[in-house]
Amino acid sequence: MKAINRLAALIGTAAGAGLVAQAAFAGPGCNNAGMTSSGYKNGYQPAIYQLTPGDRAEARAYPAGMGYGHSAGSDAQADIVGTASAAGSFETLVGAVKAADLVNTLRGEGPFTVFAPTDAAFAKLPRAQLEALLADKDALTKVLTYHVRQGRVEAVEVVKLSSLETIEGQPVDIHVGESVMVNNAKVVKTDISTSNGLIHVIDTVMLPPDMM
Repeated sequence: MKAINRLAALIGTAAGAGLVAQAAFAGPGCNNAGMTSSGYKNGYQPAIYQLTPGDRAEARAYPAGMGYGHSAGSDAQADIVGTASAAGSFETLVGAVKAADLVNTLRGEGPFTVFAPTDAAFAKLPRAQLEALLADKDALTKVLTYHVRQGRVEAVEVVKLSSLETIEGQPVDIHVGESVMVNNAKVVKTDISTSNGLIHVIDTVMLPPDMM
């Protein structure tokens, strides 16, 4: 129960979230050293995988204050890819999903639970490592699917677990202490609802054990 209470401060509904991953990194225990106002470390921005004009047009359908996953003037929720595209803080992740040809998968019926690294999380990787990963479709697919769980797993369920199987095939470890950690990644926002699952936001890209 204490673990659930500790996580309650993180849990937010989709409504009113306003995708503030940058603000989430400003809380206690979050290290912003070297981060610019754009959220990238030492001014680095991966130029290869930015949102396309089409993505940005989609994002404009989700104005600030509408909340994650809801389009203006509609009660319909966006899917996982649409929600991430609209966020403005997952450009590298969305580009990686496209490069790995996983868009249709993550727009499928699901449901899926995605532990989604922000742009700032990807910027923690050494530049050469990130560029090599984005250029290697097989490795990229392996890493991305390591962040996805089949089924809808809400935060109150996550904190009861010691590990969670991923669709990549290897489990991630879960530790609940002062914060909730999935492997070496801190969970900074939870339970962002989409039409085909949930997004939990994390501050670090997780690598499968056999890639470390």
